[in-house]
Amino acid sequence: MNDLDPLSPHSADSQRRLMVALALAMALTFAYTYFFAPQGPPPQAGGADAGQVVAGTDAGTAAPTAGADTTGTPSTGTGSEAPVAAAEATPPPPVRTLDFQREWARYSFSTQGAGLVSAELQGQKMREQGQVSIAEGYKLLFGGNVPPPPQMNLAQPVAGQPLPLSVSITGPAPLAADARYAVAETGTPGGTLFTARQGPWEVTKSLQWPREGFELLYTLQVKNTSAQAATGELQVHYNRAIDPNNEHAPSFFGGVGNLSYASCHVGEEKHKLAPEQSAPDAEESRGPVHYFGIDQQYFLSALYPLDGPLQGRCDFVATPTVRGVTASFPLTVAAGETVTLRFGGYFGPKEDDLLAAVPGQALRDATGLAATAYKPQLTETIDYGMWAVIAKLLVGVMKFFHGLSGNWGVAIILLTVLVKLILLPLTHRSMVSMEAMKKLQPRVEELRKKYADDRERQNMEMMKLYQEAKVNPLGGCLPMLIQMPVWIALFTALRNSYDIYQEPFFGPVWRDLTFKDPTYILPLALGISMIITQKLQPQMGDPTQAKIMTWFVPILFTATLLNYPAGLALYIFTNNLLSIAQQYGLRKWLESKEHKGGGSGGLPAGTATATAGGKRK
Repeated sequence: MNDLDPLSPHSADSQRRLMVALALAMALTFAYTYFFAPQGPPPQAGGADAGQVVAGTDAGTAAPTAGADTTGTPSTGTGSEAPVAAAEATPPPPVRTLDFQREWARYSFSTQGAGLVSAELQGQKMREQGQVSIAEGYKLLFGGNVPPPPQMNLAQPVAGQPLPLSVSITGPAPLAADARYAVAETGTPGGTLFTARQGPWEVTKSLQWPREGFELLYTLQVKNTSAQAATGELQVHYNRAIDPNNEHAPSFFGGVGNLSYASCHVGEEKHKLAPEQSAPDAEESRGPVHYFGIDQQYFLSALYPLDGPLQGRCDFVATPTVRGVTASFPLTVAAGETVTLRFGGYFGPKEDDLLAAVPGQALRDATGLAATAYKPQLTETIDYGMWAVIAKLLVGVMKFFHGLSGNWGVAIILLTVLVKLILLPLTHRSMVSMEAMKKLQPRVEELRKKYADDRERQNMEMMKLYQEAKVNPLGGCLPMLIQMPVWIALFTALRNSYDIYQEPFFGPVWRDLTFKDPTYILPLALGISMIITQKLQPQMGDPTQAKIMTWFVPILFTATLLNYPAGLALYIFTNNLLSIAQQYGLRKWLESKEHKGGGSGGLPAGTATATAGGKRK
């Protein structure tokens, strides 16, 4: 039997010997790699070895990674296959996590994709929206303690998805988003370099932070190490994991909400996508990309082309557990050529002055940008909608009063007083008209009884009576109708203005005026004051309608406001108190004037005559 016959016993013995030899070779290679092969320079004192967190300096510079230069040198071969062989021959650098501590944030990067695994903002205001229960609210009211909400983290990785700020290249020679990167210092304070090689590509990411603020300079250099031109599409990813239990959309009964959106301003449109919303079509999401990222209620994570909009497209992901946007840009790189793309980044609160300044002076100094450099208009992410003019005016007035008082609750009260003074002439005429209506009530009741079976004649006679007395029966509703735009604009301001976010009134209970009152004391007090206000007004219509206006409407209004911001309840409650005081004072003044003058007490002409006529009858 031939020894080369695969069925012969000699062949089986040869195969077993071959397998044993291969196993021994692999074991020896493994032992040599871990016990005898050089591992690069030893870590510095206080440093960390592979796989541990590396603490950054106070300027944000990471310590160099051990073996950062062991990713291999591109081959000098003539084809594009040579770098692949070199990459396969050289083991990838170990996965590490590097921390960069800034004044207002702490960033953590993984060398697996050179993307963010955490971007935790620091400071009392830069926290998640607090979810305080009724029990916790009353615990705070009586001196107890409730843990504050966690710090806002703008980069929470999604399992199986590219990390925020990671890049990939699609096309004939792809680069994976989770490629391993080596780390080195930039030589510039407050920065670091990540480098990866895969196929014909050598990708270098440079990250540099100014000494203060929430901005970032993110430079991508893509080099074609092969001898042939390479094409593809460069993709920059920003995905963020979402906990559905800690996020809710704004609603009529649900308050301001804290929903996150996948956002991209491409072409002439700003697109925002949340779960259950339809994504823009391919044509709408293609064009010059101005900025892209994750837009939350009071916080923003955004990247923008530093040198002006880049032609590209945006792809969105919005599920209950994920928000993500990928910006893609066409890429053509000649042999040996390097293409550089510079992005500015902003990761912080949606504070109007900060967003308007992007790119800030420190970033412009670091990049050599002129004062007239491109601005991505990030302020448009503060979306006041159709109420923008009034809402911005209210925010400006409240900022002024906050500067005087140092308390946003007091600023809201002073705003209420100011609006009341502006509307004083109108509300005065309305209240005088309501007092005149009360004088007409005996005559109105007579007409109701006289024409009880003829509703049309009854209404005609009542309108005739109002015309003779020069009284508007709907005058009492006018001040509330005028106040409605102010209420809506204030609500819009509270759900968009970071200035008021996490700002307290007095005491530990109302520690966030943009969140609902957890004790419901303010909305209940508002409801009681509204009932008193209705009681002071003349009863219109039949008794059933009067009861609806006096009881049902205030109860419904209070129920609607239970989950609305405490700042809005404070405004309406203060306005009701001022209205009660104004109406009570007006009534006393009219009674005093009527008693002294023996006349109509300043009521509209014809009121006293009509009333007297009713009495004579």
